[in-house]
Amino acid sequence: MARRWLVALCGIFAVVFGSGAVAIADPGGYTSELLHFAVRVGPDAQPCNIVGELFVPAGASAANPAPAILTTNGFSGSYRDQIPLAEFFAREGYVALTYSGLGFGGSTCKISLDNRDDDGRAAAQLVSFLGGAEGVAFTDSALTNPRPSLDTVLRDSVDHRGQPSVHDPRVGMVGGSYGGGIQFAAAAVDPRIDTIVPLITWNDLSYSLIPNGTGTTTGVTTALPGAAKIYFASLLFANGVLAPGVNGYRADPSRALGCPNFQRDMCTAIALANTTGEVSPDIEQYLRHSSVATFYDEIRIPVLLGQGQQDALFDLNEARATYEALKARDIPVKMIWHSWGHSHLEPAPGEFSQTAPDSNTQYETGRILDWFDHYLRGSAVGTGPEFAYFRPWVPYTGNAAPAFASADRIDVGAPHTLYLSAGRALVDDPATVRPAARTVVTAPSAGPAGIESIDLLPNANLPNVPIPGTQATWTSAPMSSPLDVVGAPTATLRVDAAGAPLVFAQIYDVAPNGAATLINGLTMPVRITEQAVPVTMPAFVHRFEPGHAVRFVIAGGNESFRGGPVATPVTVHAEGSVLNLPVVG
Repeated sequence: MARRWLVALCGIFAVVFGSGAVAIADPGGYTSELLHFAVRVGPDAQPCNIVGELFVPAGASAANPAPAILTTNGFSGSYRDQIPLAEFFAREGYVALTYSGLGFGGSTCKISLDNRDDDGRAAAQLVSFLGGAEGVAFTDSALTNPRPSLDTVLRDSVDHRGQPSVHDPRVGMVGGSYGGGIQFAAAAVDPRIDTIVPLITWNDLSYSLIPNGTGTTTGVTTALPGAAKIYFASLLFANGVLAPGVNGYRADPSRALGCPNFQRDMCTAIALANTTGEVSPDIEQYLRHSSVATFYDEIRIPVLLGQGQQDALFDLNEARATYEALKARDIPVKMIWHSWGHSHLEPAPGEFSQTAPDSNTQYETGRILDWFDHYLRGSAVGTGPEFAYFRPWVPYTGNAAPAFASADRIDVGAPHTLYLSAGRALVDDPATVRPAARTVVTAPSAGPAGIESIDLLPNANLPNVPIPGTQATWTSAPMSSPLDVVGAPTATLRVDAAGAPLVFAQIYDVAPNGAATLINGLTMPVRITEQAVPVTMPAFVHRFEPGHAVRFVIAGGNESFRGGPVATPVTVHAEGSVLNLPVVG
């Protein structure tokens, strides 16, 4: 039963966009062939066999070369997941190559969490193949039949560091989640890549898996880790271990040694996170080594970021951190906040399609194609607004464009301050604040503080039933007009607590009938180390309709996280504590 549950949820970590065959012609105007790639990765130049499928549009030739698109799978997926996307680009006149990342979908070697030394270098060798290098691609899994060099891809002579280059294709990358993280790693090690479109991916894996809403040093990176996402981390680990299957482990028994199918540090990270809720500084560094937060300066090419509003794994704050860091370095970068993400993989109608992309009927698909046409073909087509965000309350038919608001900056909301007050109230007039204190006790043994939906399945609609004494709430008066929040709410909490306990901050929408909904399933752990605690919540896009109220919750535990080991009282004083909502309109 447990294994069926894990397999059923494998798509949580993949952007699921066939099977390959050799030299198959398609009536839509392309041919495809299944290929194997001999690459070497890591400091020891370990040999790996990567499987992928190449799509060449009709009309592309040495005399009429086309730009290329490189794409790969989300976590636990394979090159097959990206075939619809590759076919789409082939029909649009691009040479497209989809491949399985290391450790997945028929590709050998262990999972490296998309670090630059392994997955980044592997991708660079596929870029060389697209640029005409010989000895990389083979038509058989035994790597005995070399494929002739590819001559149908447009080539450049100078890379993005201004150096003369060889085997340099005009190429962009696209993909989501794990297939988004690899793009930063590849671009950091290979200046021949021309542009990337990372979707629903991370900025700092230490924040993604062990977030802390306070003590931020830069971007989303924090001085101290918060609480481990036990369900997401466990699912990631289980899917990675199961990925090769029995046949994969038989073909390469070394993948079972040490940490099965993972590089060594991952097993240590999972064991610590699930037992203590924390990780060691070495594990933090291991996670950050696979994070663009540690190598912004190596990204020198245009980036289109797409991030999901319904995503409790890689939240909107991560894309914002990447956007701001690249913008500060004068890198051309734009950002889309779409509806879908790891918490809800199904895009809104007319927004995007994982299985049938269409640039005419889907807003985000159209933006991605325009981006590549502009930067790879040199087309005069525009690349869209600086920032666009999906508004789920806007009705439309067909293409989702009417539901997307656009802006020339990402800070579109003005602060709307609510003050904590006695009577469990949130008030908007500081003169009406009445002093009071609420004490919550953190859950013992790092456990939950009651019953609630987990972050893997935030729409399960389980009731929120806290253990008495483990939750404090403050609720506003009902809205007299719509209140539209776009961005990351912030708070300041004035607290008394011993040690460095963990609490969990949440924002609910309370309907007129009293039903409370946790917005997009988002929860932020907060490690308390001072008396005035600044908190940054996960960003969201949400309308509080007339008659609805805002509820701010501080809980002593959460079902989806491993909290602190010891029950600790935490007292929140209303006087001096505020919640700030970024409001538009």
